[in-house]
Amino acid sequence: MLDLTRRIRREQAKGERARVAYLGPPGTFSEQAAMRYNRMARHVAFGDIASVVRAAEAGEVDEAIVPLENSTEGAVTLTTDLLVHQTDLRIRREVILPIQHCLLTEGGIGLDEVRVVYSHPQALAQCRKYLARHLPQAEPVASLSTVRAVQDMRIDGPGAAAISSWRAAEILGAFVCASPIEDSPGNRTRFVVLAPEDHGSTGRDKTSICFDFSADGPGTLYLSLGELANRRINMLKIESRPAKSSLGRYIFLIDFEGHRTDPVVAEALACIRKRASSFKILGSYPRASEPAR
Repeated sequence: MLDLTRRIRREQAKGERARVAYLGPPGTFSEQAAMRYNRMARHVAFGDIASVVRAAEAGEVDEAIVPLENSTEGAVTLTTDLLVHQTDLRIRREVILPIQHCLLTEGGIGLDEVRVVYSHPQALAQCRKYLARHLPQAEPVASLSTVRAVQDMRIDGPGAAAISSWRAAEILGAFVCASPIEDSPGNRTRFVVLAPEDHGSTGRDKTSICFDFSADGPGTLYLSLGELANRRINMLKIESRPAKSSLGRYIFLIDFEGHRTDPVVAEALACIRKRASSFKILGSYPRASEPAR
């Protein structure tokens, strides 16, 4: 397999731009993350996260950027399950995007007149307290994206509003009724860039893995995590998802400092692999810096 970095550089040398898939349409937070990641790329919009991933698998694009977790609502389970169960793409980079939500209307409407609010389920959840306080009479309704929410609002007509971004408001000509409306001022979403290969070692890396066990028993997970602790490898995150094979069986997902090719990390991974019934390296990649708002 041709190294992705050399491939992109070769295309750039020929005057071709890298192609990056994202959850569209233009104006979504995914588009903002794609632009933050590589402003010079050719950004290609797809209608759902699964299609974004499939485009990278099929070689229609060079990379795919997808939301993985939010500081308020936690994991984006659709992306997590795709990484664990359905794709061999690896995490190549991560992008942390500050998220600022706006309440959009067609203008000339008071908050007390709003009867329905459209948005992506993640955005609705991130503004739950605002909606309860300022729009208790309004019904939250899920849309495919924060941009599609504006379109749904317009289809619905008077009395409808949408939660979306400033960029979506500018693109679609919607009126910003209130901003910011997210419940947490430090609201951020972590996006990951997927590609056939992960990133080479930089000296400031993290690695993501997932694994499970065929049989449950005292200390099973503890002993596996001990392979990291005994080598003084700092674990950054742990979560679990249903294994989908049977009730009560879970797959554990772990992020920790270091690159999979570092000798001490490679040793720990080999020991965890021996203990697990299934094991998958999701990728090693440079750690992203926390951006200012």
